[in-house]
Amino acid sequence: MELIVAVYEDWGIGREGTQPIALSADRKFFRQTTKGAMVIVGRRTLEDFPGKQPLPGRVNVALTRSEAEIPGFTFCHTPEEALALAQTADRAFVIGGGSVYLQLLPYCTRAYVTKVHCQPQSDTFFPNLDESPDWVLETILQSGEENGIPYEMCLYRRA
Repeated sequence: MELIVAVYEDWGIGREGTQPIALSADRKFFRQTTKGAMVIVGRRTLEDFPGKQPLPGRVNVALTRSEAEIPGFTFCHTPEEALALAQTADRAFVIGGGSVYLQLLPYCTRAYVTKVHCQPQSDTFFPNLDESPDWVLETILQSGEENGIPYEMCLYRRA
């Protein structure tokens, strides 16, 4: 299993259920990287999807305790259920939010991390992989600047 996340300089990932600053280059990278894959998402992040609709061209899985059903999503109620489902896919990505990342990070072998070099106020954070002995920065896939904000798309692998 893999994950994909955009982090700010303090490894913040969001505030009040959404990204305070989102770069179109990161959104494009996300679409290209996850296309055709299974994506595993928590309920709060799902609510931030455009129109609360499943992401097109992907198998959409929601990890939530909620009993609600939303067309186009398969619901899992435990991390174990999500893991079992992920094993049926050629590729599966954890795409957020914070609690889903924390629950499934131990099972991920690769992490696509877009580092956005600014620091808006965040209330949700991702573990700093640069400080973790469990992760190694394998390569910088792409870098650039958008609206005066530099960024890098990095690939980490489990050590």
